[in-house]
Amino acid sequence: MSEKEKNDIGNQVLKRNFSKKEDINKIKSSMKRFRRKNTNRRHLDEKNEIRYIPRVNDRNRHVDREVDGKEEKMYVIPLGGIEEVGKNMTAFQYKDEIIVVDAGLTFPEDEHLGIDVIIPDFSYLESNKHKIKGLLLTHGHEDHIGAIPYFYQKLGSENIPMYGGRLTLALARAKFEKKDAKLPKEKVISGRTILKVSKYFTVEFISVTHSIADCYAICIKTPAATILHSGDFKVDLTPVDGEGFDFGRLAQLGEEGVDLLLSDSTNAQIPGFTPSERTVGESLKDEFSKAEGRIILAAFASHVHRLQQIVNIATKHGRKIAIDGRSMVKIFEICSNLGYLKIPKDIMIDIDKVETYPADRVLILCTGTQGEPLAALSRIANGTHKYISLREGDTVVISATPIPGNEKAATKNINQLMKRDANVVFEKGIGIHVSGHGCQEEQKLMINLVKPKFFLPVHGEYAMIKKHKELAIAVGVPEKNILLSENGAKLELTKSNFRSVGKVPSGAVFIDGFGIGDIGNAVLKDRQNLADDGIVIISISQYRNGKFNKQVELVTRGFVYNKDAESLLSETKEIVKAELNSMENEGIKEIGKIKQKLRAKVGEFLNKETDREPIILPIIMEV
Repeated sequence: MSEKEKNDIGNQVLKRNFSKKEDINKIKSSMKRFRRKNTNRRHLDEKNEIRYIPRVNDRNRHVDREVDGKEEKMYVIPLGGIEEVGKNMTAFQYKDEIIVVDAGLTFPEDEHLGIDVIIPDFSYLESNKHKIKGLLLTHGHEDHIGAIPYFYQKLGSENIPMYGGRLTLALARAKFEKKDAKLPKEKVISGRTILKVSKYFTVEFISVTHSIADCYAICIKTPAATILHSGDFKVDLTPVDGEGFDFGRLAQLGEEGVDLLLSDSTNAQIPGFTPSERTVGESLKDEFSKAEGRIILAAFASHVHRLQQIVNIATKHGRKIAIDGRSMVKIFEICSNLGYLKIPKDIMIDIDKVETYPADRVLILCTGTQGEPLAALSRIANGTHKYISLREGDTVVISATPIPGNEKAATKNINQLMKRDANVVFEKGIGIHVSGHGCQEEQKLMINLVKPKFFLPVHGEYAMIKKHKELAIAVGVPEKNILLSENGAKLELTKSNFRSVGKVPSGAVFIDGFGIGDIGNAVLKDRQNLADDGIVIISISQYRNGKFNKQVELVTRGFVYNKDAESLLSETKEIVKAELNSMENEGIKEIGKIKQKLRAKVGEFLNKETDREPIILPIIMEV
């Protein structure tokens, strides 16, 4: 498709969903609603909770404050989420106090063999844990809360309370199951909650729209500066749950003065607006109407707003719902108990009962949109699912797009489903998925509302944050006031300056089973070598006098098939024996040195003969 065709399609979508007049009217209406809703704010009790606030009319922004003739300083330290969409975590430090926003994870790529998940490096926080006053959560997605149990396992939970929305805290709490970490104290917040977290830090949670309930931007105030962290956001003017984007409060903060904005860069390369989540509901209604047999619908388990729409549509069409996938089951349990998912009585059935209902009265809601090998949809696609076998007349709807890096696995799944004669619906153009992140116009709107002096694009790969910088310049932020940073950078913020002043330990920590960080690059390299070239095990014996038993045993796995390579292995044995004779003559008895020489000699020979580099593992037994 040409660039012109793409732009034409994009313009059509924008015209359909976001006419200029309609947008302006909706935004004005939303701002009026929030002003009415929050006009009479009052001070609350002594638990440091306050409700805001009358509107400030004079701008009085960015006034320098000096202490002892010097500007106050604070530090912003991204530990994850820059040059990546995942493991989001940022520390904010003023004097001897630190608060942390989010503690997320990311998932391994192909080269991370055997790794379950990847989390940020907590080293800097561990060495300064006595300074940490709280963990603040923007929302409940894995890339923002997935590392929480590991965070508390490393730092302890006694003195670091956790702040977040009701749903976010419930999802975070569920992460502690089977983890060696104690639950911290929790503080439930809502939109416009203001908390004095510590001596110097006051924070405010501001409602934004995304793809999950209880999603907040966070305003952080210290004597040195006022900072706004946008969290993940889009501007959804017709949110499914009715919890709107708080234009009014963000605009107020802009009038009062924001020194630094950290903002979501995910869709910075996509023009226009992100359509409302409600448009997905309309598209799914069409697919339900067309389906004559069973519907198998794959979606992100964490997309609670979409799940609610799916439940509503299934109810209207008289379909029973069976859910499959551990994360989907957990989300349904938590969200229905808290009231975030409203599920009609008797609509849910067990997955093993699906075959007992007529095909046109069943919806199977499952995980696996990214082609994950063990997810429910993948097992259905390859015919290994315990209860579901695809048959003619089934409709499979994939209500998601592949995350960068997952395209190959997702496409493989689609091909497998089509081979089994299912009607597979996955095309973007029919509106069965929209992003939870704002596109360029929404990102510009956020900057215009907040009017920051300095700007730090976050939550995006390098191309995304660079484009976000360009958008900020286009709406009036001076280029010299924008930083493109990296994980581990120590960024110094004053009223007149924002700059990088150093580095702290950062990077990726690999989780393998119950181990945290005990798998490093060396281990991953070995695993890759094993996968690529296999292993050769050399078994020999050494007498107490330093002489060797010349009986050499060779075992290979993943290298060559022994029966087809008898001559190669026989020659390898002779090389081992010759090397043992040489070491005997030289009087070499140290086990470590013997192994080293054998690895070098055998490795050199096998590489020359096969152009492969198997792992050489000598085993020496003393007799």
